[in-house]
Amino acid sequence: MKTIFTLFSFFFFLFSADAQQVQWANKLIKYSSDLGGKQFGIKRILGKPDVFPQAGSSPNAWTPKKALDGYEWVEVSFEKPQTVKQVAIFENLNAGCVVRIGVDTGSGKYETVWSRKTNYKTPTFKATIPADHAYYFKRKRRKVQEAPDVLNPGIEHAILESAVSGVVAVRVEFNFALLPGQKQIDAIGISDSEVPLEAKVNSNPSFENLSDSKKIDLPDIVPSGPSISFDGNTLFISSLNDTKDEIYSFTKDGNGNWKNKTLETELNTGDRFNHLRCIGTEYLLKGGNNYIRGTSETGFELFNVKNRKYQSLGEIKVAAYNNYDETAEATHSIDRKVLIMGIETDFSQGGSDLYFSFQKEDGTYGFLQNMGKVINSASDESMCQLLSDQKTLLFSSDGFSTYGSYDIFVSYRLDDTWKNWSEPINLGSKVNNSEFDGLPFYDEKNEILYFISYNDGANVLKSTPISKSSLIKN
Repeated sequence: MKTIFTLFSFFFFLFSADAQQVQWANKLIKYSSDLGGKQFGIKRILGKPDVFPQAGSSPNAWTPKKALDGYEWVEVSFEKPQTVKQVAIFENLNAGCVVRIGVDTGSGKYETVWSRKTNYKTPTFKATIPADHAYYFKRKRRKVQEAPDVLNPGIEHAILESAVSGVVAVRVEFNFALLPGQKQIDAIGISDSEVPLEAKVNSNPSFENLSDSKKIDLPDIVPSGPSISFDGNTLFISSLNDTKDEIYSFTKDGNGNWKNKTLETELNTGDRFNHLRCIGTEYLLKGGNNYIRGTSETGFELFNVKNRKYQSLGEIKVAAYNNYDETAEATHSIDRKVLIMGIETDFSQGGSDLYFSFQKEDGTYGFLQNMGKVINSASDESMCQLLSDQKTLLFSSDGFSTYGSYDIFVSYRLDDTWKNWSEPINLGSKVNNSEFDGLPFYDEKNEILYFISYNDGANVLKSTPISKSSLIKN
């Protein structure tokens, strides 16, 4: 991780907003082509970078129709006029195809202020971060698939010979025939300075001050889906298996190590994917059951827990439940009044999104509602845990700027509608690495975060201490 972070530090000198005036494209004017839809569409070019600094293929970027070998262009405007000395174009794949840039100072006409010189090459790098994010840890494909390296992402820092004042819009032209391979554009930014305009991960300094996460070795276990009992004394873990994923439990020995491996036969009721995602004082939420599409069944079941004995309280049912995926993720509030799920429907912003539902008088749940565009991206959000304050939500996503593919984030509920959430905050490089990090579970009693990381070709269970004061807002 330190090697990767050093590489990022070399290529991504993080800027201070106070040192330069920076704006990101906030409105489309005209464009040459659009694939349409919520993923890979032209609107993905708006706003600050959400694929960089990790770069690589992403549904959060614009993929033009002639991205392999054609001529394409886009015109975008900015919130307010400003002096421009630099235009930065974030190219996810095979950078170096920007050929001309024009600016509009309010007349509606574009004046060419930059063009590619003969033999000019955009500085690029070959990242070691996987480009294909399709190895998401869903229950139907829990084992990570190898993916090719990212091919030459880069940022075209077009420094103008003379600053232009009063710029309201920019036109960028591309010749994708200059380089082989797929192309995607993440964002377009303008600045009044020559200081390279870069992207950074949205994290808190407190998260960067955490101790390094530690690997937890469990005998003969390929780990996934960790959960901790409400009293903090029992670890539940799903063990990946080619025939049936099963839930095991561990308790701590005198040295604080997880020992006493036990197969939880009463919980392994699903034919294939058994896992726990939410645990209360006397209950737990178990996933992986068979269910029938077109019904209110979700594949999740509630169990009562007493003296390490489990009694089923019935299936979790949701009105008009629908999920394009074969699997889902779920958590709920400590009083079970609000259910949160990670699924994909017609109302998703892109791939898997976070939804919520309120419990009805009969114990079932009403229609699932999307949590909104702030917390859901054009890519995937899932693997969630709602903490006891009912405002702090942990989840994993590859739809925001990350250190690798999927990273773990935290977001905070802003009101009682459950539709307004704060901008997701990355838990930092001490938790997230250059590959997959997800399935978070925070042990509030002992103030320890457990999660699954993909390191050196294998699933790894990790933990790191995080104080409640750092994670939960009062």
